[in-house]
Order: sequence, then C-alpha cells, then structure tokens
Amino acid sequence: MNNIAIFASGSGTNAENIIQHFRTNSESRVQLVLCNKPGAGVIDRAEDNQIPVYLFSREDLYESDYVLRQLTEHRIDFIVLAGFLWLVPSNLIRKFPGSIVNIHPALLPKYGGKGMYGSRVHAAVLENHEKKSGITIHYVNDKYDEGNIIFKAKCKVSPDDTPDSLAEKVHELEYEHYPRVIEEVIREQKRS
Repeated sequence: MNNIAIFASGSGTNAENIIQHFRTNSESRVQLVLCNKPGAGVIDRAEDNQIPVYLFSREDLYESDYVLRQLTEHRIDFIVLAGFLWLVPSNLIRKFPGSIVNIHPALLPKYGGKGMYGSRVHAAVLENHEKKSGITIHYVNDKYDEGNIIFKAKCKVSPDDTPDSLAEKVHELEYEHYPRVIEEVIREQKRS
C-alpha cells in the first residue's frame, strides 16, 4: 500500500476529492492531512472522512523535525500539495525525491511563483486578456512552481469571465484530473 499525505491550507475541496478518489483504491490510500492554518475548512473535511489531521506552525516545518516525524510515523510514501502555500523545505524534498506533487491554477510557467495563488492568479490571467487558462500539475522542488511539469489541462477564458467564474472553470479541471494524475504518477514510480 502506498501511503499518501496531503498538505493543505484552505477549504479542502481538492483534498476531499483526492481522499474520496483513493478510498477504494487497492494500491494507494490517503493516510494523513497536514495543515498550517487552524480553522481551515480542510480540517473538518478530513475529519469527516476519518483521516487524521496534524496542525503545524512555520517553526514546526522549517526549524524542527515535527512534520518529517509525522510523515515517518505514518509511513508516508507520497506527498500531495492541495492549496498549500508555503515553500516545501529542502529536508522534505530530499526525503521524498520525485514524490511530492502540486497543482497550480494556471498554465505554468505563466502566472506562477511566490504570491501567485487563488484569485490573484485568475485576476492576472484576466488582466492580460489571455484566451486560455487551466491547471498545471508538477513535481515540487525548492522553488515555487518551478518543478518539472507532469500534466496540463486548459479551459477557455471568456470575455465576461471574472476571477470567480474563471476559478470555477479551473476547479472543475482540478477535480477531474488531479486524483487521476496522482494515481498515474504513483503507479509509474512503483514500476521504475
């Protein structure tokens, strides 16, 4: 069994979608959610799905081995970022080489990097009159949104789109593709 941990900071809709996707999977299962934001919606969603949640602080992540210890104790093999906004520290990247993925709500390399998340990304796409937006699923390295790209999916940007309406289109792509791509990446890792 491949044990998955999800790092999340927000409402948790992607995390919940991933948890439910892997609930009946015979090869992989979400075992743990780690959250850096007390009161985030992902906490209730994980608990509703009987997945343990560990809260952690900036100090826990960057100045101690607390997070790594939780991952080790739960025998985590693969890490999924789902709305997690902090840079993953190098000790985790070294411990999980090629086993940390993220989803970005735009077509990288455009509209990526520190501070480019959520409605900020969608507003930038609209301000630049892009014809398409979408999602990029990529491996995580020590820089924001610069890891090798695994998968992209596109949606049309309409002239009357707002950041909220564009976010809805992008969320649909996330829900459709992210769990499947995670599953494919894990399966490919086990083969190699």
